[in-house]
Parts: sequence; structure tokens; C-alpha cells
Amino acid sequence: MMYNFSPAALSARIDPLLDAVLEQQRLAGAVVLVRQLGQEIYRRAAGHLDREAGTPMVEDAVFRLASVSKPIVSTAALALVGQNRLGLDDLVARWLPYFTPRQPDGAVAAMTVRHLLTHTAGLDYGFFQPPGGAYARAGVSDGMDASRISLEDNLRRLATVPLAFAPGERWAYSIATDVLGAVIEAVTGLPLAQAVAQLVTGPLAMRDTGFISTDAARLAVAYADRAAGESRPRRLLDAGEDHLPFLDGMAGFVLSPARVLDAHAYPSGGAGMLGSAPDFMRLLETLRLGGAPLLPPALARQMGANQTGGFDLPFWPGRGFGLGFTVLTDPLAAATPESVGSWRMGGTYGHSWFVDPAQELSVVAFTNTALEGMAGPFVTQLCQAIYGNKEAGAKETP
Repeated sequence: MMYNFSPAALSARIDPLLDAVLEQQRLAGAVVLVRQLGQEIYRRAAGHLDREAGTPMVEDAVFRLASVSKPIVSTAALALVGQNRLGLDDLVARWLPYFTPRQPDGAVAAMTVRHLLTHTAGLDYGFFQPPGGAYARAGVSDGMDASRISLEDNLRRLATVPLAFAPGERWAYSIATDVLGAVIEAVTGLPLAQAVAQLVTGPLAMRDTGFISTDAARLAVAYADRAAGESRPRRLLDAGEDHLPFLDGMAGFVLSPARVLDAHAYPSGGAGMLGSAPDFMRLLETLRLGGAPLLPPALARQMGANQTGGFDLPFWPGRGFGLGFTVLTDPLAAATPESVGSWRMGGTYGHSWFVDPAQELSVVAFTNTALEGMAGPFVTQLCQAIYGNKEAGAKETP
């Protein structure tokens, strides 16, 4: 199918959508970037970086990335694979002898690096569990709270909880990338922040991307979806911990926006980074174009290929999982105009992104509003606006 991705057409479709969601107070602010055929075809910063201070959003705003951290850290692990310093089928226990969780049958799990990258390790997230669930009772951090324990301490706690299933048995989105971060530390002998800088962000000059904020003036304030009776998104607590409900029966997210200012917070490979939209676009385009200088082309192709066969992915119908992000297998089931083989993920603080290799298209949409910017109608509407499948500016009832 042919699409009109001209800059003028994209502006005509995306600008009304951004204007509408800001007017409806569904988002506080956003940065949207689109590239096709290696050229930038859309760029806009809209809304507020800090609504209370009246600070407008800027194109190089720095956001708390949440799960947008995962493809960055996964790329770091694959860079080590490409350097023959790490094997996809290495047992995790080879690198982390203290991490020996047990399967539901009581056997010590034979968990591999591949299981971590594909989220088939049998692990979970505390925010998916009921309030007071197994991870909460063990004191396991999801990587977004104000926990002051070390990465090793968190994984030792995690290892005391039986796995949900034997590794490789099925798929479940999980804290696996935090474990992967510890593996990277063990392989390199470096703290995760230094290893990621050496393997990924340094070579790509992603200067805004890391684990600790270095420029508070560009750090976007974090907001949450407006609650019933509220007229605009709620500002998350600047200090301490805030709670963000998710789905019924689940504990939901414990968020500490100040975590990115705390040098003592452990580096969560799955949720703890911060960065800008232009930085992340640089990584996506690098992977789309074959991985150099980070990865050999064969490994970059493997990263973007479905690794999970016929496993069902809860929350992501019509998609499988590669080595760090989802891969579209059935556009009809996913109800999306993206091409088969497209990659997609998001982040709790309000982000979505996708790459459509068939159309040579990369999209980054970072917002400072959770969860609308990650899983709300805006995500689908933006995708439709980019491909031109639907009138983008149609207003919803606030």
C-alpha cells in the first residue's frame, strides 16, 4: 500500500491530533518525531514541559523513559554478543551465580540470556500482581520506585520468589531486563551506566541518555491521566513515591519521579533510564539500518525478528517478541496499519515508538503523561494519523 508521508501531509494529519489532545487535557506535553527513508519528515514539541511554571515543551526535552530503557539495554547486551563476550544461550547463573530462582516444580531454573531478552524467563512484574503479591512480600522493586537497595540486593530478593513458569515455556512481560543489566555488569566489569555508555549511547552520541539527570532545566515534569472529576492531568509527586493504578486486580505502578535525580538509586535496565526523543530516534534508525557501529547486521536482523513463535502476548495481540521489543505478526489482529515485521514498545511515563522496516519509517512519541501517552487512545490515533487511515483531528468527548 502506498502512503503519503510528505512533510506537508504529515503536518496536516498530526498537528490537529496534537492540538486536540492538548486542548482536551489528555496530555500535558509531547515531542513527536518521524523519519522515513532516513530523512526527518515531522518534528514537533507541543504543550508544556512544566505546566505549573508555564514552561513550554522543547524538542530536546529529557523524559523518564521507563520501559523505553529496555531496547537500549537490550542493544547493549547484543553488542556484547556481537563482540563474542556474551552468548545468547549462556546460562544467567554463569554470570550471576547468586541468581538461582526456582521453577514452580522446585527445580533450579536453566535461565538463559535469550530468555531474558525475549521475556520468556518465567519472571513477572510486581505491578501486574495483586496488591501485596509475591514480589511485594519479597521487597522486590520494579525499578521505578524510590528503593535505595542495590541491583544485586533486588535480584537476590527476586530469586527467592518461584518463577511463574519454566523458562521458555511461555511469554510474560517482566523485570527480565533488570536481570539482563546485572549480566552486562558482570560481563564488562563496569557499572551498568558506564557499560551502556561504552556500548550504545557513547558511540551514537546519545548525550541526553543515561540513568541520572544532568540537566534539570530540560527534565520534563511527570503527570498522570486526569482522574474522574479532574479537568487536567495530575502532576505526580516531585518527591517520595506516587501510585498509579493500572488494571483491576493489579497492584499498579509505584513511581518516584525523583529517582532520576538520585545517584544512589540502582540502575534499572528495564525502567530506570532517561533520555530525549532525538537520542532515541538515533538508536532506532541505527538498528533499522543494520546496527552499525553497535551490532553486526545479522544480529540486528535477529533483534527485530519474532523469537517467540506462537506464544500469545497479553496486551499485544497480533505481535510476537524479538530480542528486546515486540514484532508485528498479524496487522488485522493488532488492528494497525503498520506493516508485518514492525517493531513497537512504550514506556509507563507516557511514551510510544515504532519502526516499520518495510516502509523505512521510524516514529518516536515521548509525552509526559502516564498512561495516555503509552496505552491511551492517543497512541492508536497517532499511528493512524501517520499512515493517513483516519481523520486525525476528530475530537473525543473529554
